Amino acid sequence: MIRQKLMELLSLEYNCNPDDFLKSNNVLTVSELHEGRRVYSSEKSFFHMMTMGENAVVTADECLQDFLGAYIAGRPGIYLFEIPNLLPVERELNKYGYTLTQTYHMFLSCRQVKAEKKYPVKWFFEDEIHSFYGDERFPNAICPEYKPERPDRIAVCAYDGDTIMGMAGCSEDAPHWQQIGIDVLPEYRSKGVGTYLVTLLKNKVIKCGNIPFYGTSVSNYNSWNIALNCGFRPTWLEIGAKKCE
Repeated sequence: MIRQKLMELLSLEYNCNPDDFLKSNNVLTVSELHEGRRVYSSEKSFFHMMTMGENAVVTADECLQDFLGAYIAGRPGIYLFEIPNLLPVERELNKYGYTLTQTYHMFLSCRQVKAEKKYPVKWFFEDEIHSFYGDERFPNAICPEYKPERPDRIAVCAYDGDTIMGMAGCSEDAPHWQQIGIDVLPEYRSKGVGTYLVTLLKNKVIKCGNIPFYGTSVSNYNSWNIALNCGFRPTWLEIGAKKCE
C-alpha cells in the first residue's frame, strides 16, 4: 500500500506512470512540474534518475534526451548509479554548466517499533519550531529557515537536565509525506538518543495519518543504523544535477 503511494508520488516528479518503476527496461521522460510533488526546487529537473531496485527511471531537460536515450539503452538500471557509469553523465552535464549531486538513499517504514522511554523529551509543533532556525546544531533535523513549500511540522528533543541532547524533526515535503531528520550532539552520541527520537517521531507521524520517510548518504552508517533500528528499510535511490558553482 505505501509502496504504491510512493510510486504515485514519484510519478509526479519523474513525469511517468507509477508502474514505470517496476518495469524491466529503463524509462526516460522530459521533465515537467506537477502539483503534489516533493518541492525541493521551483525549476524543472535538468537531470534526475532513480531506481527502486529494478530499472532506472530518468527525467531530464530536452537537450539531454538523445544522450540519455543512448546511455540507458539495454543497460541494467541498478548499475547506472555506480561511479564509473556516472562519469559519462557528469561529462555531459558539465557541457551545460551542471554537475551531479550526491546519491540520496531513501527509506520507508516497514515495521512498527515501540519506543521504550529512555530520556525526557519535549515536543514542538509548527510555529514552535521557528525559534530553532539558525541553530547550527540541527542542520539535519529541521530546515535552516522556514520554507513554506516544505514546512517543518514536528520536532522532538531529548534533554539532559536543561541541555538538549538531540533533535529529530520532520518536514512535509509533499502532502502527507514527512521526511525525518536527526541530529545528536557529539557528547551524547552512541547512547541511543538518535534511535529513540526517530522512533518517537516516526510513530507520531503515522499516528497523525501521514507517511514518514528517511534519507541519508551512502557512507553515513550511523544514520543507516538509526533508520534500520527504527523500522525503516531502504526503498529507493536517487541522484540529480545542480548548477556548477
